[in-house]
Amino acid sequence: MNSDQLNVNKDYDLICVGAGIMSATLALLTKILIPDSKILILERLDNVALESSAAWNNAGTGHSALCELNYTPQKEDSSVDISKAISICNQFEISKQFWSYLVSKNLIADPKSFISNVPHHSWVTGAKNVAYLKKRYEAMKMHFMFDTIEFTDEQQKMKEWFPLMTQDRQPEEVMAASRIDRGCEVNYGELTRKLFKILEEKYDTKVQCNEEVDDVDPDRPSEWSVKVKNTKTDQVRHLDAHHVFIGAGGGSLLLLQKVEIDEKEGYGGFPVSGEWLICKNPQIIDQHHAKVYSKAGLGDPPMSVPHLDTRFINGKRELLFGPFAGFSPKFLKEGSNLDLFKSIKFDNIPAMLGAFWHNLPLTEYLVKQVAMSFEDRMNDLRKFIKDAKSKDWELKVAGQRVQIIKKDEFEGGKLEFGTEVISSKDGSITCLLGASPGASTAVNIMLDVLEKAFPEILKTPEAQEKLLKMVPFWQTEPTDKTFKENLQKVEAALQL
Repeated sequence: MNSDQLNVNKDYDLICVGAGIMSATLALLTKILIPDSKILILERLDNVALESSAAWNNAGTGHSALCELNYTPQKEDSSVDISKAISICNQFEISKQFWSYLVSKNLIADPKSFISNVPHHSWVTGAKNVAYLKKRYEAMKMHFMFDTIEFTDEQQKMKEWFPLMTQDRQPEEVMAASRIDRGCEVNYGELTRKLFKILEEKYDTKVQCNEEVDDVDPDRPSEWSVKVKNTKTDQVRHLDAHHVFIGAGGGSLLLLQKVEIDEKEGYGGFPVSGEWLICKNPQIIDQHHAKVYSKAGLGDPPMSVPHLDTRFINGKRELLFGPFAGFSPKFLKEGSNLDLFKSIKFDNIPAMLGAFWHNLPLTEYLVKQVAMSFEDRMNDLRKFIKDAKSKDWELKVAGQRVQIIKKDEFEGGKLEFGTEVISSKDGSITCLLGASPGASTAVNIMLDVLEKAFPEILKTPEAQEKLLKMVPFWQTEPTDKTFKENLQKVEAALQL
């Protein structure tokens, strides 16, 4: 009898593909709501959180729209639209509520090991950008989520906020900045490890590493057969699952394309790699305690927003600048150079061509970024830190991202810069595609997956009561009073 036959009919309620922040969040939410559910998490690498969730592979910003200017676009009438900022801020608060719930239940002992308070700033130069930032400030100040925002166009005030960036500035330089004190810096790799530790120790749900999912096929009306290959021994198993979640970062698209559901049709992906400039000089690192985001260049994509960030990684304070985009045909950092080629299918060719044709500036931007020398990157940094010296910085490769390409009736195909959940009609298989704001809004995204996958569970009074204890803003519009009350509780629990 071969190994295939020996490993048939291992039955699970939920199989999660990929051991990153998304699978960790979904599995833990499911276990809390349905303690007797049988869950399996499969990871192709040697350990958890080694791809997109790893600290060096993402921005680490608690994306809450406090400083990211691409979430507050200026409209044709010159007013600033803050609707997306409100939505993303609310979603990040939902994540914080869930993390603080875990702390309150003594499931996470030391929140400071994964989350820190680092003020969030927006900073721009030039009269036109200064006028925009002031309008943004005025619009955000009116909303209770952002009413602690400050604005200045005075260099002396900016010197208090981020002194490293104001050194050697000429008094006549036109610039402005805004600040919200409550901003967060998050080590998503450390958080992911903590969530999996809870799953293993409290719920006896251990991640199986070195297990790559090769295929997912229908198996009877309400089940899926998951084909798994061990990367060390080449042993193949077939596992049965009532629900499958594909949360494999950039690798999700290639697996989704093998799944026999109509909803996958037309989706494609475009890989973009990233690089950071990392400061090596502790004296410089100590002069900056801030996240400072600026505007993307004219015609540049949202992913190119430059920022100078204080980070806390493996217990050490760091200073990063970037991101700089690179190109690799791989869909994962530990992927294959054939990934992009493999992803091109008959049904997504129109979308891929349409997206390419309508995003020629992105192609031009990527070509320029790939061609940049180390000194070119240092010159970009010198827009933030005037006297930055090359000897104090080094280049580090960040994570691999796959931007979503989807069908569009007008353009043939459209490039999406957010995240999207694709699911079968019955919700028995779900897949997460896309990148930012990703990890920051993981709890909200996974609650959406739970609603698709287990609607019958979430409709029970018991589940709804549990969920509202964990995430008070679930399916609830916060008011000024409830937002501030919950913010205070969460910040106390997370020691912010």
